[in-house]
Amino acid sequence: MRDDRERLRDIIAAIEHIDKYAVQGPVAFQTDELIQAWFLRHLQIIGEACRSLSESLKNSHPAIPWSKIIGMRHILVHDYFDIDLPLVWNVVERELPELKKQITAILNELGGS
Repeated sequence: MRDDRERLRDIIAAIEHIDKYAVQGPVAFQTDELIQAWFLRHLQIIGEACRSLSESLKNSHPAIPWSKIIGMRHILVHDYFDIDLPLVWNVVERELPELKKQITAILNELGGS
């Protein structure tokens, strides 16, 4: 079974995978189905990793919107045809950089960066 440190590292890795293509900008994201699929897959990984974190870890870091991240994962997996691509881009551009900082800080606290 994967522990919290491993799942936190999974989140960082998924964000870094998204970052690799996010630098191409919103037009590339809107027009390239492969980039869209790449982002959606890695956002699903982030949501699944968050869902699987221990409750004690999530409770000790209430500033992170765990339920929203997990909720987005559910939408991406179960409501595929209702995905709002501008909202996804907004998450990539505005939310993931902060999440990466927060997760990195938690890993540093845990001694697992």
